[in-house]
Amino acid sequence: MKSVAFYTLGCKLNFSETSTISRTFEEKGFKKVGFQETPDIFIINTCSVTENADKKCKKIVKEAQKINPNGFVAIIGCYAQLKPKEIAEIEGVDAVLGASEKFRLHELLPTFEKAADFIPAEQKVFARGIEEAIEYHTSYSLHDRTRTFLKVQDGCDYPCSYCTIPMARGGSRSDTLENVVKAAREIAANGVKEVVLTGVNIGDFGIINGQRTATFADLVRALDEVEGIERFRISSIEPNLLTNEIIEFVAASKRFVPHFHIPLQSGSNKVLGLMRRRYRRELYTERVEAIRRIMPDCCIGVDVIVGHPGETHADFLDTYNFINELDVNYLHVFTYSERANTRALEIRPVVPAKDRAERSRMLHILSDKKKRAFYEQHMGKVYPVLFEEGDSGDTMNGFTSNYIKIVAKYDPLLINDVLPVKLKSLNAEMEVEVEEPEEVLVHS
Repeated sequence: MKSVAFYTLGCKLNFSETSTISRTFEEKGFKKVGFQETPDIFIINTCSVTENADKKCKKIVKEAQKINPNGFVAIIGCYAQLKPKEIAEIEGVDAVLGASEKFRLHELLPTFEKAADFIPAEQKVFARGIEEAIEYHTSYSLHDRTRTFLKVQDGCDYPCSYCTIPMARGGSRSDTLENVVKAAREIAANGVKEVVLTGVNIGDFGIINGQRTATFADLVRALDEVEGIERFRISSIEPNLLTNEIIEFVAASKRFVPHFHIPLQSGSNKVLGLMRRRYRRELYTERVEAIRRIMPDCCIGVDVIVGHPGETHADFLDTYNFINELDVNYLHVFTYSERANTRALEIRPVVPAKDRAERSRMLHILSDKKKRAFYEQHMGKVYPVLFEEGDSGDTMNGFTSNYIKIVAKYDPLLINDVLPVKLKSLNAEMEVEVEEPEEVLVHS
């Protein structure tokens, strides 16, 4: 029996796909092992959102060679689609599979025999043009974490100036609503309590063969009826696709939690135009206010990019002040990274690296301030928490429905349970300490 190990770089979407691919290996008789357990086969699922992701791929290949010099190394994912020949030339790589091929590993590589040194790099490449990435593969993670990532959409039709994702994953496409619901029921049958909906642009759900067959609002309504799942969480949704219909449904739903992650990218309308985003900051404000009106305790997260070409210091301060005044609760801050074949490369002036770093530092501080304020305003309240493994043997973590991270004394009986707990105090690690669940159950 051959053994196989997986390593995933990048987003929740990659994680869901790796998990699905790993199950196909197990179904075919392979033994799934850890990366350090000298596997016969290494599958590395790559990201290419930033330059660092490319460098990490090369580092992991080098590490795989140290662990097992005779191990078969296959590279899949976004970086594999964008730069297949470059990857094939990395010492130790045996196969490179693009967006259309990563779910066909067993068909294209029936033996998984290591390539001879003299084989040309181009013969290791199994990656067609991105225009051929039209199939959709429903994917979800299982047994890796307490919560599951369920892929509901792939690809993107939005040509943002800084982004390579449409070139790496192709156009927007989805499975049928019925198949996604079927996957959610399979997840429920495995005892999973929380499902995070993921994709490239999940608000664009419903496109099959270029035709719209359903909407994201249709999907959340259907998933809300799936028995066995206690929570559905929306991972990220574009502000122009987050409708009042969706907001109002989440507020009244049985299973969707009060948590939205809404990409902003810039608080400057000028920079949003340079980025080719499909909204202006006034719409973003409207979306936040619409959520707050009916879900005052909702957690709202924000994606921001600093240092995009053309962003002046004044533009950045515009973004900083806009977010500072906005009723949001945490930021994911990304420093702009030059990516080949993107429109942003044509925009001037280019922001110096030191200025990008300083802008990132300022927004990280702002994020910490906002998260702390959000956590503190909920002290003394009771919320349902999904308990999961912690970082040490003494404690365990969990998240409230509105995405407050808690820390509690380790109790194996609580893992994967959702219980109401009272939020007590905020510690130095920005985690909320809670009262023992049993105490709350007795007194609440």
